[in-house]
Amino acid sequence: MNKNLGNLFKGDKVIWMVFFFLCIISVVEVYSASSQLTYKAGNYMAPVIKHIGILLLGIAAMIVTLNVKCKYFKILTPFLLILSVLMLIWALVGGHDANDASRWVGFMGMKFQPSEIAKGTLVLATAQILSAMQTEKGADKNAFKYILIVCACIVPLIFFENFSTAALICAVIFMMMVIGRVPMQQLGKLLGVIVLLAVIALGLIWFLGNDKVEDNPNKTLTETSAPEKEKSKLAKVFHRFGTWKARIEKFSDNKYVSPEEVDLDKDGQVAHANIAIASSNVVGKGPGNSVERDFLSQAFSDFIYAIIIEEMGIIGAVAVAFLYIVLLFRAGRIANRCENNFPAFLAMGLALLLVTQALFNMCVAVGLAPVTGQPLPLVSKGGTSTVINCIYVGVILSISRTAKKKNEEPDEILVPKKAAA
Repeated sequence: MNKNLGNLFKGDKVIWMVFFFLCIISVVEVYSASSQLTYKAGNYMAPVIKHIGILLLGIAAMIVTLNVKCKYFKILTPFLLILSVLMLIWALVGGHDANDASRWVGFMGMKFQPSEIAKGTLVLATAQILSAMQTEKGADKNAFKYILIVCACIVPLIFFENFSTAALICAVIFMMMVIGRVPMQQLGKLLGVIVLLAVIALGLIWFLGNDKVEDNPNKTLTETSAPEKEKSKLAKVFHRFGTWKARIEKFSDNKYVSPEEVDLDKDGQVAHANIAIASSNVVGKGPGNSVERDFLSQAFSDFIYAIIIEEMGIIGAVAVAFLYIVLLFRAGRIANRCENNFPAFLAMGLALLLVTQALFNMCVAVGLAPVTGQPLPLVSKGGTSTVINCIYVGVILSISRTAKKKNEEPDEILVPKKAAA
């Protein structure tokens, strides 16, 4: 029995433990935070049963992925790049609207975000470029150029509809280039260009953003008025600027607002998240005892960390953050043991992708960053994003299982004891 379980759960056991702890927390907190969904569905168990089904599907996909040898991931790179570009164009042209953004595409009755696949594809392509162009002094100078070309094909397609995801993947790719020993002179110039582009982008957002646009999380997929449908093509490209401007203004406004003056219609997410955190104390209210879940529209997704803090207190919040830290350090140890560069860069890139997104989500929940719409990986309620995150973990497990180790020696060069004697 133990042998069969060992054959099923291959790879690094610590990462498996972290994954299962996150899944347990996810099931408990999604069940607790889905009060609005249970009210609409009229069934208390329906949302969590659906979430458990998606997690089981993700685990199955992860087990399949971890049994794929690392060398085969290279073969998928060009196909995934083409697929990502085509699906992102599809999302921009004919995607489904969610919260005033065309991020979703439908296929065979399922809706998914192409950006989720594009994130992993960029990490895969960057890892392959860095590994193929490594020298004794670090990455070849041309590696920087090729990485920028690949990013230029995907990041702009994500940017206009999902700025936070574009910023997230750019940050991860930059960290991968630092790890991949891209010349610091090139990275320094890139930072300068990024700062310049950020200033220009903020200026465009400030002057082109509509002050009257409200970031309404309760807007459904079908709530699109006739005037909105008749916008010009240019207006459609920049229609998210108003939302971004409103979020930046709310975050940068340090003016004290008394509880009586808080507008729960416009600032409901941030206000109720703050209430959840402030009322948690050290040990929290206990699982299932959240009050603010009934008022936070995205309690089961974007703001689930606030619900975790409310129910599990500071101790629970630290424990969840610690699990992501363990995942990152364990991936670093796996990468350090790899003989080849490609699996090492790939493991670190995917771990950085998961942990950086988790950090974004946590910072938003506690008020250290503007609202971004990034879910908490492997914890927030999700569909294809949950399955894809499980696949990312499966790739890391595959690397821990199949990648050659630095201290591994071929059997044929070992000298038998009798011969040595």
